[in-house]
Amino acid sequence: MRNPGGPPYRADHVGSLLRPAALREVRASAEKGRIAAAELRAAEDSAIRDAVALQERAGLQSITDGEFRRGHYLVDFMSALDGIVPTHTSYALSFRGSDGTTGETRSMLSVSGKVRRSRPIMLDTFRFLKSVTSRTAKVCIPSPTWVHMRGGSKTVSPEAYPDIDEFWDDIVRAFHEEISDLAAAGCTYLQLDEISFAFLCDQTIRDRIAADGLNADRLIADYARVVDRIAAGAPEGMTVTVHTCRGNFQSMWMAEGGYDRVAAKAFAQPSVDGYFLEFDTERAGGFEPLQAIPRDKRVVLGIVSSKNSELENKDDLKRRIDEAAKYFPLEQLCLSPQCGFASTHHGNRITEDVERRKLELIVETATEVWGSAV
Repeated sequence: MRNPGGPPYRADHVGSLLRPAALREVRASAEKGRIAAAELRAAEDSAIRDAVALQERAGLQSITDGEFRRGHYLVDFMSALDGIVPTHTSYALSFRGSDGTTGETRSMLSVSGKVRRSRPIMLDTFRFLKSVTSRTAKVCIPSPTWVHMRGGSKTVSPEAYPDIDEFWDDIVRAFHEEISDLAAAGCTYLQLDEISFAFLCDQTIRDRIAADGLNADRLIADYARVVDRIAAGAPEGMTVTVHTCRGNFQSMWMAEGGYDRVAAKAFAQPSVDGYFLEFDTERAGGFEPLQAIPRDKRVVLGIVSSKNSELENKDDLKRRIDEAAKYFPLEQLCLSPQCGFASTHHGNRITEDVERRKLELIVETATEVWGSAV
């Protein structure tokens, strides 16, 4: 690992937190043009300070800004790059909840021109976070593969990129520029939120992308190489982890299926230091695919749900950690929620009190299992 003894930590978390009601109100006013950008920024600063205090009181070493300056974990970052714009598709992807609720999204991103990073995206955000915590400030940015997987040539214009390899070269270059600026500002912990790996475990989604002329098995290998190329741009002293997800919107999910069918290719990433893996429900399958992960990585077990209000039983968590240790060394395992608490500004259908208690539970359990939450 590039940062021995550093993150990911025994008790960690994916990044996003529930937006406080006051911040949601100010953001809504800003979107309607009722308040100035400076007022929104001040409200975000105040909310982030409170979020940092929440994480520190819970006992976490890894501290994020809760993604409070973003409306959507993916769209806000990717559309800040030249050449990428938000758009809609003619077909929907469905969300489902454990309580029978459903939803759908037609939102996606379209590549209409050459991808360039004309300005820093997360630099100011990171600088502020680093200024308000003495612990490890963690930056979460989305992996770019979803932009392509959502439609292939329907989302990445053949006019802009007749050669898809050139598109990936430009994407990697843009991410390397961002990583370089973050590293210069003191960032030592970076997370790439990569949903394509887990989505390609789902047969319905594989069928859908096949209709777009894409080969799921080939995509897994291609995307793994792209993400690893991005991670390779991190300097010594910066840990890069990859978080996988099966969808996380208002406590609903989009994909199902174990990692078995993607593990051999998805985890072939020598430049990645660790993985945050979703294992909170039976939809995620068993722990057997952990055998495909090289033993020099750390694996963060996402077995605490950020989707439901029920507080997990500590003994059950310990039992599941023991199960995972049959396939991956216990000393290389860590504990976290399966995803963030608010991948979008809407947030999951839980309370801030439940969020706090779950973070505290993760720290308490990790301390009892490994003797430390760090």
